[in-house]
Amino acid sequence: MTTFPLEPTAAAAQDTIREEFAFFGDWSERYQYLIDLGRKLPPMDEALKTEEHRLHGCQSMVWIAVSGDAAKLDFTAASDSAIVSGLVYLALRVYSGRSADEILATETTYIADIGLAKHLSPTRSNGLAALLAFIKARAADAAAARVTH
Repeated sequence: MTTFPLEPTAAAAQDTIREEFAFFGDWSERYQYLIDLGRKLPPMDEALKTEEHRLHGCQSMVWIAVSGDAAKLDFTAASDSAIVSGLVYLALRVYSGRSADEILATETTYIADIGLAKHLSPTRSNGLAALLAFIKARAADAAAARVTH
């Protein structure tokens, strides 16, 4: 079980992801690594696997919940797909446990850098985009809430 964040900054997390994926020579190895990463996702409380927490835009079932405030947002998520679980793991590795400001300031560059964008099906790409949009939206909500209080 992994607790996020693993690296001190979102940028460092993306650098580590790039280094890890550069180690693998072909995409079958990279897909296997994604599946292995998905197995490291912390288990999500079954009570959170509800329609309210379901991420729409994914072909697979994905649930995501957020806790915390602008100072630190923690995301918990799960998927019924092994590869999607790996994609979720990577997104949480970059963004979970970070401040709203850091999340909003961090462009998601690792996806293109490791060649993921070219190797995902259109439905998985759409789902990943929906996941990242959800994370950014919750960070924007938290940042806005901080300003109004």
